[in-house]
Amino acid sequence: MQSPTTVLIVDDHAIVRQGLRMMLESQPQVEVVGEAPDVEIAVTLARKHTPDLILMDLLMPGLSAVDGIQQIRRISVNSRILVLSSSTEDHLIKGALEAGAHGYILKASRPAALLEAIEKVMSGVYALDPIASQVLVRGVQQNDPISTLTSRERDVFDLMALGRSNTEIAQTLVVSEGTIRTHIANLLDKLQLRDRTQVTIYALKRGLIRVEDLP
Repeated sequence: MQSPTTVLIVDDHAIVRQGLRMMLESQPQVEVVGEAPDVEIAVTLARKHTPDLILMDLLMPGLSAVDGIQQIRRISVNSRILVLSSSTEDHLIKGALEAGAHGYILKASRPAALLEAIEKVMSGVYALDPIASQVLVRGVQQNDPISTLTSRERDVFDLMALGRSNTEIAQTLVVSEGTIRTHIANLLDKLQLRDRTQVTIYALKRGLIRVEDLP
């Protein structure tokens, strides 16, 4: 017989813990092994029970949940951590995931969405609320040098990557070749690339163009 999935619930509101316990224990093969009203107790219980899953709120008094996640990841390396929070603040979402959480879902989610997130996390897949996903996408875009290009520089970049000459780019964009040379100098500097070949390689590596698109 398969062992039940053991769960530790971490939330500073007793009524939330009670509701989560009732929901989880209504599921087959789930056993709630403990409840913690703060991060310090959560760390102690994680060390004691080494639960399969830890449902953790982020906004609690005392030790920060992000610090708690880091500690738990060290002392109970096999535990999966799913953050269940009301916060949609970028720095909290990023902080929790960078600390080692395996998922992030909002308390406003439907019970079915929470159970689906738990299933994903326990199967080794990250579970992210759509809002958390948007935060991560924004972070990637902000850290990507290509996002610093102006719209016209991006137009020039795309045509350069496809092997178009300065003359062809100028004709396509209906500007002078001198203007194109200025755009090229600027985008090469922003992307820290040397020449056209590197632009094409850069675009291929990032999936911005395909090999079959090249002449």
